[in-house]
Amino acid sequence: MKGKNLNLIYLSLFLSFFLFSCGGSRDKTLIIFHAGSLSVPLDSIAMAYEAMNPRVKILTEGAGSRECARKIAELGRECDVFASADYTVIKDLLIPEYASWYLSFAANEMCIAYTGKSLYRDSINKQNWPAILLSDDVYYGRSDPNLDPCGYRTVLSLKLAESYYNMKGLVNDLLDKNNEFIRPKETDLLALLESGAIDYIFIYRSVAIQHGLEYLILPDSVNLKEPSLAKHYSTVSIDITGKTNEGTITKYGEPMIYGLCIPENAPQKELAIDFAGFMLSAKGMEIMERLGQASLVPSCSEYYSKIPQNLKQYANDCP
Repeated sequence: MKGKNLNLIYLSLFLSFFLFSCGGSRDKTLIIFHAGSLSVPLDSIAMAYEAMNPRVKILTEGAGSRECARKIAELGRECDVFASADYTVIKDLLIPEYASWYLSFAANEMCIAYTGKSLYRDSINKQNWPAILLSDDVYYGRSDPNLDPCGYRTVLSLKLAESYYNMKGLVNDLLDKNNEFIRPKETDLLALLESGAIDYIFIYRSVAIQHGLEYLILPDSVNLKEPSLAKHYSTVSIDITGKTNEGTITKYGEPMIYGLCIPENAPQKELAIDFAGFMLSAKGMEIMERLGQASLVPSCSEYYSKIPQNLKQYANDCP
């Protein structure tokens, strides 16, 4: 009887080991680097994907898009999918050494967000916001142009506003003000705003919607939203750090376009392709649009020939 019990114990241990080994071999982890402004929609998309694929665990890591790209290019960090708030970050910092293609997938626009604690919240409007932000008793925040597309887009919007409102010196005056409230990415400003430490922040409209903030919609000539105004937006520019912190590149104003890629060092390329396909599908884009970002799928891609076959349905070949 004792020997029989031992045999049962051994059999149980063997089966447990076998099942654990088989389950473990099927469990996969997908690593996603993404813009801070994509935290809420990507969390929702990741949850939906995991529900359909219970053996997959998705790890998301948000930061300024340029900071994310440097993690891949300079630090050699492994990443399966990189979703950037600006497709040109992929072009400027990753292609061709660290990625070979990108896909555009969503749009956005710049706005000024505030809360019930913000000074002059009841009177701010499209015409007087420059004067309100310049008030000595008002504090505002923005993100770092060298780390975050929202940072350089803020500066580009201010340059467009200086011309739109015919307020000479507006850019320098605002860029010289409240520099103690510059943060690595735009979502880092939310706690400062909600605590009342600052009154206003320059941020994407989608983020304001996702966090239930009040926000001022800026004129189309300023907000970097309209594709039809691309030529107008391109009249302003800013110099930011290039592929290395020692060099610089010039960023010209253009309509906001988000992009994604699968880096060359992706540990789970096939799984990354499958997730990207889900994200770009009607279901993934419905989540994106519900959370404030217009879908651009399918969009033109100059790297169409290098896009994985299973993802080409989400892009158009540029003429």
